[in-house]
Amino acid sequence: MQENKSDIELISQVLEGDKQAYAQLIKRHQRFVFTLALRFTKSREDAEEIAQDCFIKAYRALHTFKQTSKFSTWLYRIVYTTSMTFLRKKRLDTQSIDDESSIIQLEGRISDLSSNEVEHKSKMVFVNLAISRLLPDDAAIITLFYQGEQSLEEIGQTLGMEANTVKVKLHRARHRLKEKIENILHQEVRELI
Repeated sequence: MQENKSDIELISQVLEGDKQAYAQLIKRHQRFVFTLALRFTKSREDAEEIAQDCFIKAYRALHTFKQTSKFSTWLYRIVYTTSMTFLRKKRLDTQSIDDESSIIQLEGRISDLSSNEVEHKSKMVFVNLAISRLLPDDAAIITLFYQGEQSLEEIGQTLGMEANTVKVKLHRARHRLKEKIENILHQEVRELI
């Protein structure tokens, strides 16, 4: 079964011509690749395009993967450079267009959830909303560290910087994220009163 194989085993199969092995790699990493691209672009359509481009680039360059880092780190580096190139070309405004729609989607599902699930989901909405309002580099570092569970060294490899620099940037990004969350919650309280 392909699902039980490691990324390295799947890569070996791909390099031997097994296209199904690459489909399994895509399936394994597509959600996080899309999420990371979405953090940069703030647009679902652009993130889908970037994710597709990244998997094509990764397939074409798979023979250059040296296995000195995890495959996910190598792939996320491709996502980062592809996203930055895309943003330079398009020069997008960093304001999110999905803020209200994500809250509306959550409200539609609230009736089906227990109170603990509702509390967790609402916290996640606020956190994701706050992350979407960060600068792309801050959003990437927060996403890679917390959702991608990458180490400082792996994030450094992905973003092309030293681990100590990542540590400083992560600290600053956390501070900015805290400010964004406080701002969002303050606005929510004002609207309730």
